[in-house]
Amino acid sequence: MKLMTAAKVTNRKHIMPGYNLLRVHAPDIAHSSQPGQFLHVLCSDTLDPLLRRPISIHTVDKDRGTVSLLYRVAGRGTAMLSDYEQLNIMGPLGNGFTLPPANSKVLVVAGGIGIAPLYFLLQKLSENGSVADVFLGASSAGHLLRIKDINELGHSVQVATDDGSSGYHGRVTDICSPDFISGLDMVYTCGPRPMMRALAKIIKKHNVPGQFSLEERMGCGVGACLACACKTRTGHPEEFTYSHVCVDGPVFSASEVVWE
Repeated sequence: MKLMTAAKVTNRKHIMPGYNLLRVHAPDIAHSSQPGQFLHVLCSDTLDPLLRRPISIHTVDKDRGTVSLLYRVAGRGTAMLSDYEQLNIMGPLGNGFTLPPANSKVLVVAGGIGIAPLYFLLQKLSENGSVADVFLGASSAGHLLRIKDINELGHSVQVATDDGSSGYHGRVTDICSPDFISGLDMVYTCGPRPMMRALAKIIKKHNVPGQFSLEERMGCGVGACLACACKTRTGHPEEFTYSHVCVDGPVFSASEVVWE
């Protein structure tokens, strides 16, 4: 179910430089949202900027009818979001994650702001009594998000930073050891495309399935403008087609995406 609504901002929080958390009251959206879906948010009450911004659903509280959005201030549109007491939002949009069977061995890998859609998934896993291993990667310690909150959900966390300021000094995919990966039932991830491309190669080698949340620029959010096209496999090794992240994704299987 896709809804457009004027949602009251009930809380706003500056997480760290460049990262904000907004909570809006939108009961219908809260009750129909699934992990991995997103909202298409109007950033202004004028025509400038014209296009909405796609923002992942970060948390949902169905009892209170609220939805939270964790986002990075990446330009003028997202910078304007904190100015309003009410936001015009469309959603929930897209196809989300599929939860694993009970007692599955699950790895969740987030790169930077990629934790935004994955935190809702981790909430759902906790509600189902599942415990995940969570690998968080970032450029530095100052860009690692929600570690304490993830621990409080009951999941274990390992971190990697490019500059070595916290955890492993290097890429988050470097801590994905072969023995660990080969024993997994499912890998979930969101983050920079090079990180996800590297992770897709690792899990393919060990025949482990993965669900990957892609990030692309979007115009309409409903598949009409065709701006968010990505290459996906047709089943033939040498052939591909174009899927659209807003309606066919944003979550795809790792083996489905052509990682060029």
